[in-house]
Amino acid sequence: MLPDVVANSPLTSLIGVGLAGILVWHLIPRASAYTRLVVQIIFFGVMTAILLNGKIAPNSFEGYGTDDARSLNVILAKSLWWLHLSWALIGFVRIYLVLEGRPREARLLQDIVVGLVYLCVALSVLAFVFGVPIGTLVATSGVVAIVLGLALQNTLGDVFSGIALTIGRPYSLGDWIALGDGIEGRVIASTWRSTHILTGANNIAILPNSLLAKLALTNVSQPDETHLVTMTFRVAPTKMPSIVEDVMCTVLAGCNTILREPPPLVALKSVDATALEIELQFRVTSSSVRIRARNEVIDLFYRHCKSAGLLLAMPPAVTAVVAALPSEEAAKPPEVAPLDLIRAIPIFTSLTPQEQESLADAAVTREFQKGDVIAQEGQTLPSLMMIRAGIVVMREEGRELKRLSPGDYFGETGLLAGMEEAFTLEALTRVTVYDIGQPAFEPLFAARPALAEEIAAHLSRHTGHLPEHALPHERERRTLRMLKAMRMIFGR
Repeated sequence: MLPDVVANSPLTSLIGVGLAGILVWHLIPRASAYTRLVVQIIFFGVMTAILLNGKIAPNSFEGYGTDDARSLNVILAKSLWWLHLSWALIGFVRIYLVLEGRPREARLLQDIVVGLVYLCVALSVLAFVFGVPIGTLVATSGVVAIVLGLALQNTLGDVFSGIALTIGRPYSLGDWIALGDGIEGRVIASTWRSTHILTGANNIAILPNSLLAKLALTNVSQPDETHLVTMTFRVAPTKMPSIVEDVMCTVLAGCNTILREPPPLVALKSVDATALEIELQFRVTSSSVRIRARNEVIDLFYRHCKSAGLLLAMPPAVTAVVAALPSEEAAKPPEVAPLDLIRAIPIFTSLTPQEQESLADAAVTREFQKGDVIAQEGQTLPSLMMIRAGIVVMREEGRELKRLSPGDYFGETGLLAGMEEAFTLEALTRVTVYDIGQPAFEPLFAARPALAEEIAAHLSRHTGHLPEHALPHERERRTLRMLKAMRMIFGR
């Protein structure tokens, strides 16, 4: 029945199928690209079969007019066929770009191809449906294009630069890039005219594509997000360079924010009478971690230099008297005493200088070799240990969580509140600690009972991961539990 209808009125059938294809195409969601393409191919195939069966040539102008119904039907039928042809081609283009895995980054390229397809189809409709002389039209449009090109040369420069950047793919959406003019940030959008960069200051820098194409560009996110950081330090030449190198290796080994693989490097750059210059190279997980990593390296550099007896050198711009320069024989930097570490521990800031000195006098020096387990998870330490030199690693069920360096301390919760250690503590290198036991605290609490309450309040805030938004009565209950535990330990 259907072939008879098509044979009798091919134009009507062609128009009906074309309009039905448009309706179905719009009903299918944009996300279903494959379904859209299959449906479009089916409708285009049916329309092509109808054209061939009705001996209608879509690619030739038959010289008809517009004064009768058949001529209007021919114009509408051919126009619908060319429209469906363009949609089928565009469907193939979009599917190809999706299969390539770059639909977002290639959005500009998609728009260009789609525009070319529609332009070619529009010219074909004008030539084969309406009989417009394309040659004359193209010649006239060429003059217009020259005038528009001169008027819009900056805009066109941005557009073509955007095309070049899209095809060359020096970066993708989400990449962190650094430009030659100092702008640095993450690419969040790329349009026909400009590229939007979210900077570290949480601002959006909008750069014209023509400007971006001329600048030197470094893609920090390629081949991966890891970022190399280089830092230069200067120490006084009071120790042999090999000793300084070992200290710098310990500095990097104690860092918690840098990557272990690839291993960080220590480079001795130069040495003279004023300084030994060292360069530390290490990688971080991403550019956003650089500041935190640099801060930690500087802090550990100062701690380990002080622990190892290394003196910091004067800046290169400072003119020093040669006779006053420190030498390996004459330099005697002060050692880190227990009192220095006690003064740096937050829970002891409320102690008077005399009370701090009494604790320092009770400190005992202990040493651990590399690999020694200082405390097991669940064990209660009966003393406070302050790291004088070396690195202690904290592990939970064999997994490394954090590394402690000179100036850090542990065991305060076991000593003062009888709490078990939440982690296993192991010496990563040779470690020297100052050990202060319970007997040193008994006379302090006896002379000043309020001290126990101050220390209990501090421990309740900084142990056990109490949420910052905890209500005051929750903190108070925890402080009372800490205070009760301390009184049981010290008999007060």
